[in-house]
Amino acid sequence: MTGNIAVVVIGGGYAGVMAANRLTQRDDVTVTLINPRPDFVERIRLHQLVGGSDDAVVAYSEVLHQGIGLLVDSVTRIDAAGRSVALASGGTVRYDYLVYAVGSGSADPRVPGAAEFAYPIADLEEAQRLRPVLDAAPMTAPVTVVGGGPTGIETAAELAEAGRAVTLVCGKVLGPYLHRRGRRSVAKRLAALGVTVVEGPGAKVTAVTRDAVRLDDGRALESAVTIWTAGFGVPDLAARSGLSTDALGRLLTDETLTSVDDDRVIAAGDSAAPSNLPARMSCQAATPMGARAADTVLSRIAGEAPSSLNQVFAGQCISLGRDAGIFQFAHRNDIALWFHIGGRTGAKVKEIVCKGTVKHLAAEAQKPGAYGLHRVSGGGQREKLLEAGRDRGALVGHDLTPTDEKDLAVDANVRAEGDLDRPRRSGVQA
Repeated sequence: MTGNIAVVVIGGGYAGVMAANRLTQRDDVTVTLINPRPDFVERIRLHQLVGGSDDAVVAYSEVLHQGIGLLVDSVTRIDAAGRSVALASGGTVRYDYLVYAVGSGSADPRVPGAAEFAYPIADLEEAQRLRPVLDAAPMTAPVTVVGGGPTGIETAAELAEAGRAVTLVCGKVLGPYLHRRGRRSVAKRLAALGVTVVEGPGAKVTAVTRDAVRLDDGRALESAVTIWTAGFGVPDLAARSGLSTDALGRLLTDETLTSVDDDRVIAAGDSAAPSNLPARMSCQAATPMGARAADTVLSRIAGEAPSSLNQVFAGQCISLGRDAGIFQFAHRNDIALWFHIGGRTGAKVKEIVCKGTVKHLAAEAQKPGAYGLHRVSGGGQREKLLEAGRDRGALVGHDLTPTDEKDLAVDANVRAEGDLDRPRRSGVQA
């Protein structure tokens, strides 16, 4: 391809690869993907790497369009005014448009001893570092997983199924995203695997030592290996480069995923905060956002008005070892429904989803522009949230706290608990 419009994509995860592939639709566009690793990482399989059932890596040749230039390096700074990025290797790369898709990683635990004695697993290198530690530990050695979200649940189940003695410390509640029926299903499976679940008052971790996890009610849980899965953070590249971010460090954008500072910078995935109302960090959000970001770039090149974000969710799937799982269905606006699929069928659905994410990327590489899930309507609830936020002055230019998000959702009438908990005669309502 001999193009004269240079697009640089920072980050080779689900959002970045989708965006890069889609941008190759135009012959006058050259695409450079900058990523610190030479292979694509299936982050949704990192718990399997920890458990020893998968390496969580796919060759870029399988998911990336052959016309894309892959640059294995890291970006240290974005010069938006000069339209270039500085590389860790010392060079610079110029661009006409930039797609910011740096993803997310482990959050700073800010708990005494956690950084020193606990093992995070939010990225490939972290999971790879943990694997030999587990291999060296006796099978009877107590393992503590901190974090009651999907990563913590999946890791605890994977290790328990392999015969490890696992305690899962959830803080307030196991699987906070799940509907209470789905939560009961997960708890039952974990109990069958022998996982000790610690949740509720007093279950917040206050310190980690070499051989224990301490809770705020005074309990000390013996732990030969402590795995930290509580929370995600994003790289500070945007903030270091002088671009506007939300409180977590995600790049602030409008509803077309365009930076509020520069219309040549477009964001996607976990590192994007459209209208300061970011989507749940997940490949389910990242992949269509990557497609939307690419479409925004292509629209600007064509001199057309880009379309707004129109995110839709199906739910959340969690593996519970190799033989069981759960698919928690949700409303289109990502609020969990009462309905879920569990057991072996849930495991099969989870595996289909994992394989499907890679297939979506590979299909877009083979036929750029073929992907269309980002055009499926997410309904009108996001518009209600945006309107509620504008009324309260809680969107772009203001820090939006989790409490703000909950209040806005209530204002928009999307968290009607009685409605969510009631079985629907007509079946699943998306």
